[in-house]
Amino acid sequence: MRTLAALFAIASTLGGPLTATAADSEATMSIVRNGEQASLIGAPSNFTGSARIDPLFPARAPSRVSAGYVTFQPNARSMWHTHPLGQTLVVTAGMGWIQQAGGDKQIIKPGDVIWTPPGVKHWHGATATTGMTHMAIQETLDGKNVEWLEPVTDAQYEAAR
Repeated sequence: MRTLAALFAIASTLGGPLTATAADSEATMSIVRNGEQASLIGAPSNFTGSARIDPLFPARAPSRVSAGYVTFQPNARSMWHTHPLGQTLVVTAGMGWIQQAGGDKQIIKPGDVIWTPPGVKHWHGATATTGMTHMAIQETLDGKNVEWLEPVTDAQYEAAR
């Protein structure tokens, strides 16, 4: 194990790749450079208004975790949805709203971390006047990490500001 740690220390000092040799390990790290993954436009079947998705990483077995940044323009929001293993959101910019079915709409701001338990119906998006970006982190179960439901109506979106 010390040999592997020493190789990483030497490689990082020399600016070389941080990978182990086959003799040291079967696994190697990978780096996806900023700008190597294309942004996606949020599908109208999943979002109302303009939403951009910037993938960070897909789930890679044995891990089930994936993540991406979602940027909502003012008035944009997700459809109602659930996650089979829950979801964590980390708000990184702007100001938005989130609501659990049957609950009050809540303001979310940069630095807020939101945990939505498995199967809880909810939506999230920008406010009517301010865009919002969050990192969405979720796990995949049986090939799915989200179950998209019906649109959030304008009346639901505008209620209890």
